[in-house]
Amino acid sequence: MTFEELEAAVKQLTEALAVRDARIVELERLLEESRRSGKRQAAPFRKNSRVEDPKPPGRRSGEAHGRHGHRVAPPDSDRTLDAPCPASCPDCGGVVDHVRDADQFQTDIAKFPPPTTTRFKVGIGKCRACGKRVQGRHLEQTSDTLGAAGAMLGPSVKSWAAWMHYSLGIPFAKISRFFGDRFGFPVTAGALCQSAQTTAAGALVPVNTQIRQRVNESPMIVMDETGWRVNAESAWVWIATTPDVTYYTVAGSRSFTDATLLVDAEYAGTVVHDGWCVYDQYTTATHQTCLAHLCRRADELIESVPAGHRHTPRYVRELLGTALAARDLDETERHQVVVDLTERIELLAEQAHPNDENRRLVNHLHRNLGALFTFLTDPTIDATSWRAEQGIRPTTVTRKVCGGNRSQRGALTQSRMMTLFRTATQQSIDAVEYLIELARAPDPATIGFLT
Repeated sequence: MTFEELEAAVKQLTEALAVRDARIVELERLLEESRRSGKRQAAPFRKNSRVEDPKPPGRRSGEAHGRHGHRVAPPDSDRTLDAPCPASCPDCGGVVDHVRDADQFQTDIAKFPPPTTTRFKVGIGKCRACGKRVQGRHLEQTSDTLGAAGAMLGPSVKSWAAWMHYSLGIPFAKISRFFGDRFGFPVTAGALCQSAQTTAAGALVPVNTQIRQRVNESPMIVMDETGWRVNAESAWVWIATTPDVTYYTVAGSRSFTDATLLVDAEYAGTVVHDGWCVYDQYTTATHQTCLAHLCRRADELIESVPAGHRHTPRYVRELLGTALAARDLDETERHQVVVDLTERIELLAEQAHPNDENRRLVNHLHRNLGALFTFLTDPTIDATSWRAEQGIRPTTVTRKVCGGNRSQRGALTQSRMMTLFRTATQQSIDAVEYLIELARAPDPATIGFLT
C-alpha cells in the first residue's frame, strides 16, 4: 500500500473509533440511568424528566376557564352548632349589629364506634323420623360451626380487610394494627389472611368462573403480564380485561400455556397486547399490537442511536402518529390511511438498515403488519393496551409493598380477590357489601354478581 492509502485507512479507522467511543459513552450513560432508576422504589411511576415549558398553573382564561367546582351543600345536617356574631369589633371595639346568619357545612368522620359482638342462640334439635341432628341458622350468620370454633370474626371485618389488602395493597399486619388501635379489638394478621383464603377457595370460585367465561365471550380482550414473586421465586401476574370485566391469575412463567389459564386457545375475538410473541399463538384470533409501546420504543431509539441513524425511528414515529390521528376520520378515509401506511412500512422493510436496533424495529413492524391497524378497520378496538396497563398497575404497587405471595394458595387467593375487586369497580358494585352478603348466604352460588 502507498503512503496515501495508509493515511486514508488510518483516517477512516480514527473516525470509526470516534463513533464507537461516542456510542460507548452514550450506552454507559443509559446504563447508569437504568441502574439508578431500578433503585428508586419509592416512586415507580414518576416522570423521567421535567417539562421545559410547562403550562402555567391555575384556570385558563376565556372559554377554557371552566366551571368553578365546589362541594355541594348537604340537604340536611345531623347537628347544628351556633357561631354567634361577636358583640364588639375585634379591631376597634365598637358595637356590632347583627345583620344575618350564614350556613357552613362540615362533613367529617365521627369517632370510630366500638365493635359489636353478636350472640346467636342456635337451636339444636333431632328429627323424629330419621334421627338426624338439625340446627337453626340466622340470616346474619356466616357459619354453622359451634363449640371451640364458635367464636369468629364477622363478615364486615373480613370484607374490609380483604378490600384494604387486595385492592389497596396494605399488608395484613398494618390492617391488624388498624383494627386494634382504632376499633379496640384484637385480631391477628394470620386470622385475616386465613379468612381471605377460605373465601377465595369457596365462595369466590363460581364468581371467578363466571368472570372468566365473560372474558372469553367478549369480542375484544386486552392482555398483559408483569413480574411477581411466589415463595421467593419468580412468577408472573397475568391480566385479561374487557370494558366490563377483568380476570387475573398468578402463573409461574410467561408461556402460552399460562396465557390459556385466562383466555382459551381457541378464542376468536380480537386480542390487544404489547407484542410479546406468545400472544401470536392465538391463531384463531385477530390481533392489535399496542401502538403506545411502539411509540415509546421509537422515542428511546431516537435518544440512544447515533445521530446518523435516527432518521429511521423518527420515520416510524411519524407513521404511528399518522395512524393514531386517523381514528377521527370516516371509514373510507381510514381505509385509505391503512393502505398507505401498509405500503410505506413494506417499502421501509425493503431498505437497508445498518443499525441493529433500527433493523430489529423495522423487522418487528413488518412481521406484525397485520396487527398494527386493526383499530382503524374496526373502531371498537383499542389502539393501545391501556386497559391492561391500568388494571395491572395496582399489582405493581402491591409487589413493591408486600413482595408477592408466600405460597401457591396465597397466589390463588391473590388472583381471585383481585379479579373480584377490579371487576366490581367496572360493574359499579360495592365489593365489600357483596362479600358480606356472600358470607351470609347458605349457598354462595345463588348470589348474583355480573349484570
